[in-house]
Amino acid sequence: MGWVEHAIFWHVYPLGFTGAPREAGPLVHRLPHLERWLDYLLALGCNGLQLGPIFASSTHGYDTVNHLAIDPRLGDDSDFDRLMAACRERGIHVLLDGVFHHVGREFPLFQAALGGSAGAASWFRRDGDGWATFEGHDALIALNHESEAVRGHVIKVMNHWLDRGASGWRLDAAYAVPPEFWRAVLPAVRERHPDAWIVGEVIHGAEYREKAGLDAVTQYELWKAIWSALNDRNLFELSWALGRHSPDTMTFVGNHDVTRLASRLTDPAHLGHALAVLFTVAGVPSVYYGDEQAFRGVKEERAGGDDEIRPAFPETPDGLAPFGAEVFRTHQRLIALRRRNPWLARAETTVAHLTNRQIALRATDGRSVVVTLLNLDEAPYRFPAMDGGLRVAEASGDGGGDPLLVPGGGWAVLDC
Repeated sequence: MGWVEHAIFWHVYPLGFTGAPREAGPLVHRLPHLERWLDYLLALGCNGLQLGPIFASSTHGYDTVNHLAIDPRLGDDSDFDRLMAACRERGIHVLLDGVFHHVGREFPLFQAALGGSAGAASWFRRDGDGWATFEGHDALIALNHESEAVRGHVIKVMNHWLDRGASGWRLDAAYAVPPEFWRAVLPAVRERHPDAWIVGEVIHGAEYREKAGLDAVTQYELWKAIWSALNDRNLFELSWALGRHSPDTMTFVGNHDVTRLASRLTDPAHLGHALAVLFTVAGVPSVYYGDEQAFRGVKEERAGGDDEIRPAFPETPDGLAPFGAEVFRTHQRLIALRRRNPWLARAETTVAHLTNRQIALRATDGRSVVVTLLNLDEAPYRFPAMDGGLRVAEASGDGGGDPLLVPGGGWAVLDC
């Protein structure tokens, strides 16, 4: 899996991105819409496409009805194959979203279970007199992860789409699945696809990753610490989270389940600070589509409350509004720095200097060094002397020739 060290993903929620209707509907070939954005992905500096749910479902994609069929609202197998071919031509790795904790109520075997089939019922977990669900959502029926049939089905599905060109899987709600299930499933997947990268969605992850045998887990602790520390001007919180941080993670400052960073930050000028951290700490970074254009969007706890953070994109990049150009360029510069220093994926980061409003992060692999400086004060701040030979690689303003002098409200990344 040497490719993973170089991977930077652009994360897309396909049903929203392509403007698909909320409910299941007839076949419409919408996946080609994504092909028109692959060169934009490359221009941003990414080389991976992380897709949200693309399999047949009843509504939002997480209520799957057929793991082996493309959602008709997006297209069919030929559309998927064409997208994979277009990605291969550009050297883009594709990460699929695997929803294997639960299925939708229209899943055929669940309908058979409702009809009295004992064999079908064995696929699903009971909760007292009823069916177990995902976190109380009646439309999401929990699979029975002790079932050999369920294990076999998941192995079949994962291998099927890896055979068709995917490079790995994000396992949705992995934290709700007994880790022993993945220990039983993943060897059969890795035997056939040793280069596949498997990342699990977890909220608190290091121990679960080891128990489940995953390659990586989502890094929600760092996500929360980044925006919260910036909003509260309390960089001790960021320091604490980095003390728990592991390279075996997928890092992000936005995704399909959370309020967008541009809406979350109380001071929009701190968006660059968040990105400087994202692209200079260990892990595999993921950029949620639209964040690179400073899109705003608030997640609400209600029906349809995700719509604002899962919008449709225009037909081509030419349809984007100009207001996001500066944030796009900031992403480009920091992603380029990350691509020049792929060792950062497994770097050890230590806090070299810390106050409430200033922090210096020193990342190293034992040979190279990258230092990230954040200053949340309005006045310029000169950081204490560090390793010799450091120079400004990227910054938010002019430090007057002194690499350790960061303007008020600014940030800088230094390297050797």
